[in-house]
Amino acid sequence: MTTTQMLDDRYGRTGTRRSTRFWAIVATIGISAAVIVAAWYAFSTPANSVQATTTGFELVDDRTVTVSFQVTAPAGSPLACVLEAQDEEHGVVGWLVVEYPASDAHSQAFRETIPVTAEATTGFVNTCWVP
Repeated sequence: MTTTQMLDDRYGRTGTRRSTRFWAIVATIGISAAVIVAAWYAFSTPANSVQATTTGFELVDDRTVTVSFQVTAPAGSPLACVLEAQDEEHGVVGWLVVEYPASDAHSQAFRETIPVTAEATTGFVNTCWVP
């Protein structure tokens, strides 16, 4: 009998302390869960992911901005995009939602005109999605 067991018997302590095996099992489960979650985030990409890139803009006049952009999306899916025009203080002075029919092309280029309420200094594609 070890000293710890003798003291436990003498003072009536029960074995409430967790063994190292228990903590090893808990640690293994925790690490496994963390690896699964990390793998999920790393490899899960939505089937309808859409990438939009502004390729240029033109300040036509003080009431109009033309935005050129390219969209990469799943072929055969319709698209919707939000275009935005801003002034020099990054205030929104124009906003336009455009919808495009489904296309067989994976990547498409567009050019749209945004009406603005004040003089704009920039125009860009804010976001695009598959509706």
